[in-house]
Amino acid sequence: MAFKRYADAVWQGDLQAGKGSMSTPQSGLFANQNYSFKTRFGDEKGTNPEELLAAAHAGCFSMALSSVLGKSGFTPEKIETRAEVTMDPGMDPGPTVTGVNLIVNAKVPGISAEQFQQIADAAKAGCVISRALAVPVTLSATLQG
Repeated sequence: MAFKRYADAVWQGDLQAGKGSMSTPQSGLFANQNYSFKTRFGDEKGTNPEELLAAAHAGCFSMALSSVLGKSGFTPEKIETRAEVTMDPGMDPGPTVTGVNLIVNAKVPGISAEQFQQIADAAKAGCVISRALAVPVTLSATLQG
């Protein structure tokens, strides 16, 4: 059975001077987290969509890797994953995420480097967020009067 997860964003003002906030009311992890042009393209404190995408991808991949390792008869002691999201601000029609680099370090007793690489590749292909990056996006837009 399908289920939904959600997050909310509010933006006020123009792109460069405006400010926004993002919240995860379903989990309560964060509320009204600051984001702005400067947190996205500069060095102001706060988050940005690409950082949150990276966090989601790192977490999802780590769980997928644990799953595939388990199905292959291995129990990881530790999986550390960094997801580096690359965005090119100079693309046409505008800033574009051009790739994600997953960097994983894991401690898995009894596995060879070759087996680990094959399993990691399978986990990358099966990771929900890896697959989501290639799906259609739908939109429902309502203009308030």
